[in-house]
Amino acid sequence: MAYTAGRTLVRTRGTKAATRHPLVAAAMALPLATLLVVVFGGWEAVVTQASSVGVMLGR
Repeated sequence: MAYTAGRTLVRTRGTKAATRHPLVAAAMALPLATLLVVVFGGWEAVVTQASSVGVMLGR
C-alpha cells in the first residue's frame, strides 16, 4: 500500500473540526427515517424492534 499519512496531514491541517447542532442533524435525518419507515414496513416494525430492545435491556 502507498504511504498516504503525509498527504492526509497536509490536507486536514488547516481545517477546523466542524460540529453540527443536534437539531440540524435531526432535521437532516428525520426525512430519510420517515421514508424508510414508510417503505419498509411502517410503524409496526419499528414498535416490534423497540419492544425487543426493551426486553433485552430488561425494561
